Amino acid sequence: MSVSNALIRLLTHPVESLLLKWNWKSSLFSSTLRALVFLFANLAAGWRAATGAMLAEFLYRGVSAGFYGAITQSLREAQPAWAANAAAMILLPLLSHSIELTVHLLRGTPKIITSVIASVCFTAVSTLFNLYAMRRGALTVGAGSDSVHADLKRIPRLIAGFLAAGPLILKRRLAQANTGGRSGMGRLARRQYS
Repeated sequence: MSVSNALIRLLTHPVESLLLKWNWKSSLFSSTLRALVFLFANLAAGWRAATGAMLAEFLYRGVSAGFYGAITQSLREAQPAWAANAAAMILLPLLSHSIELTVHLLRGTPKIITSVIASVCFTAVSTLFNLYAMRRGALTVGAGSDSVHADLKRIPRLIAGFLAAGPLILKRRLAQANTGGRSGMGRLARRQYS
């Protein structure tokens, strides 16, 4: 499925794509981790302010992250993978951080700039990691999905693979550049004439 088809499906079938595929695993993990980001980002303003920011983020992400997880899950099979990654990296932050900023402006979060910048950085990494994990069958919900316990057991391997993915792609690209991306016959011909 193309990225545009996946996005059109989200827009034309929101009940099936978002409500019925609300990703409770994304909700659980995202709300917990992001609440901690807001807690630590606001500690300098005092415990009361930090706790308020943490609770606001936990509640907001507890609801919204399930929908963002459904969007990510719908993009996991979209091709080409780089376009699905780019769509997720643009669409999800625009949507989630616009709402997040509004929530924290309304509640008066004191360290809002620090909090949102930390959250945006977290989104960049977590969105790519979630796509990586979902393409490997983890952190998904619905038919054919593993239990959260099985997913948690796979997390260390998934993190290692995710961290190695960039260097492995770079290594492959460098190898292609060194060979000129040509066939074996092309390399043989270049050797004969050099």
